[in-house]
Amino acid sequence: MSDYMIDIGKRAKEAEKILAKAGSDVKNLALKYASEELDKNRAEILSENKKDVISAGENGLNPAMTERLTLSDKRIDSMIKGLLDCAQLDDPVGKVLSGTQRPNGLKIEKITIPLGVIGVIFESRPNVASDSAALCLKSGNACILRGGKEAAGSNKIITSLLRKGIKRAGLPEDCVIFVDKTGHETANEMMKMTDYIDVLIPRGGHGLITAVAQNSTVPVIKTGEGNCHIYVDKDADINKAVKIISNAKTQRVSVCNACESLVIHKDIIKKALPEIKKELDKSNVIMYCDEEARKVCPDTMEATEKDFGEEYLDYKISVKTADSIDEAINHIEKYSTSHSEAIITENYEAAEKFADEITSAVVYINASTRFTDGGQFGFGAEIGISTQKLHARGPVGLPELVSYKYVIRGNGQIRK
Repeated sequence: MSDYMIDIGKRAKEAEKILAKAGSDVKNLALKYASEELDKNRAEILSENKKDVISAGENGLNPAMTERLTLSDKRIDSMIKGLLDCAQLDDPVGKVLSGTQRPNGLKIEKITIPLGVIGVIFESRPNVASDSAALCLKSGNACILRGGKEAAGSNKIITSLLRKGIKRAGLPEDCVIFVDKTGHETANEMMKMTDYIDVLIPRGGHGLITAVAQNSTVPVIKTGEGNCHIYVDKDADINKAVKIISNAKTQRVSVCNACESLVIHKDIIKKALPEIKKELDKSNVIMYCDEEARKVCPDTMEATEKDFGEEYLDYKISVKTADSIDEAINHIEKYSTSHSEAIITENYEAAEKFADEITSAVVYINASTRFTDGGQFGFGAEIGISTQKLHARGPVGLPELVSYKYVIRGNGQIRK
């Protein structure tokens, strides 16, 4: 372990001891001051981000990833809103989840506590630094943030401003620490920092998530890539389907909750697919279709097995024809990354069957998958979308960033 990372780990642990005991008022004040620092220093944030974007282009970063990297006043507004929204939420620390009194007089309470130090390894999106810091701060956790090299300047200025706001509120600025060395070595070291990091959260592509899940000795909350499906049932409202699919695919293609795969019932495909294609053509979306779908829309690409499991993060989408809702569900379960899936239907029984049998973290009925987001769910922000089944699923907000302990009050009882 390098001296650099050991020093970061020690500083985070010291800050965590103070933060864990901090009251809601001071944590909320820190979030308020942090938001003010971002607001006052927009020009500097945008300047550093512009350098990152130019460098990314020179290094051949693809357009979708560059879009994720790019900040604007609107996206800075969103970061500020995330901080302020988080301040308005109930403090998740110190809540009594349950209480009981035993026949021997012992009073047992189950009380929420912070996880400790949370490490976040992420790629491309600078807003992750702000969202992660906000949620960790409010939930009493110190955080160590390690971003990708493509956003190094953006992440550095954002975290420095957050630290400034935290310090203004009287908390240790090391409640948030940025790892400004972006080589693989620091990421690998974070995966082994069991003495300093209590939970590790990876946010990024398949390669990063797999590497962390397979190699970390620190417990991991696995946030997932998103091969998100929309199933157009035989009883779908086609106009509704066109609108939802267009939004889910094209509103922002570079994010994990964008739709990557369509499944369409054979009884409606002749009417629905041409209308869907007409709308997606406006955004130059390339469709990779199975044989039956290509009979309906010949001017599409032929889908391969790989396409059905692909998270494109681009203006591309796969199309599978299903003979029944059961076939559609089986197809989705086979290729899904357990992120978000949707059904478009006016049939109540079909909708409930889909909701009951699809096992992904988030299931939609007649709505876009783009809503899988902490802010949209009313969580203030999110630290990732968890696709695992243990502990946390879906947008990871404040309730998922605390653990609990039992406090037992007695009056001299001994066990016989």
